[in-house]
Amino acid sequence: MLELWTSETPNGWKTTIMLEELDANYTLRPISLTNREQKEDWYLARNPNGRIPTLIDHEVDAANGGFAVFESGAILIYLAEKFGRFLPTDTMGRSRAIQWVMWQMSGLGPMMGQATVFNRYFEPRLPEVIDRYTRESRRLFEVMDTHLADNEFLAGDYSIADIACFPWVRGHDWACIDMEGLPHLQRWFETIGERPAVQRGLLLPEPPKADEMAEKTTRQGKNILA
Repeated sequence: MLELWTSETPNGWKTTIMLEELDANYTLRPISLTNREQKEDWYLARNPNGRIPTLIDHEVDAANGGFAVFESGAILIYLAEKFGRFLPTDTMGRSRAIQWVMWQMSGLGPMMGQATVFNRYFEPRLPEVIDRYTRESRRLFEVMDTHLADNEFLAGDYSIADIACFPWVRGHDWACIDMEGLPHLQRWFETIGERPAVQRGLLLPEPPKADEMAEKTTRQGKNILA
């Protein structure tokens, strides 16, 4: 009864990892960002922001085609509440997990996204801008490292907080963010990456082949700057 419209990006992987962790029965609908399917009217009718991912819960509001949830952080919270997993039920624990999800949505994701754009796609290169986003992304990594020095996971037990942050940290090489000298973050990163559901979620949708990836990266870069 669940349908996920998504693509192979950090925000997309957050939701596929979550669904795999839940062992949920869902249908995957790949969205082509290079063909700008996320900007077509049929998609915008469910996600007015024209971004991925979008979750459709056909068990809810079935008469109107199901209940649509957009924004990856909102999807994580929705699924955690629906299945009763990966989100503490006590007030403080729940708040801690959601705080880290909001932190990722407002800081880690946007900063690393901009670091990627200006390091990989934008011409002419702007050293001051690149330095600004690279330094801020590294600072956010240091925030995580400091917190993880005294905590195995970001918010008590493994939760949507870790699921939200992991795909962005995983993209540190592509965003040109150094992880050296951050042992607690590296320990956390390796621990999360070893989870079978995380490994499965990172393969959804099916990754493009090497030659397809080169063309895809170029076209996506042009779309990002459009």
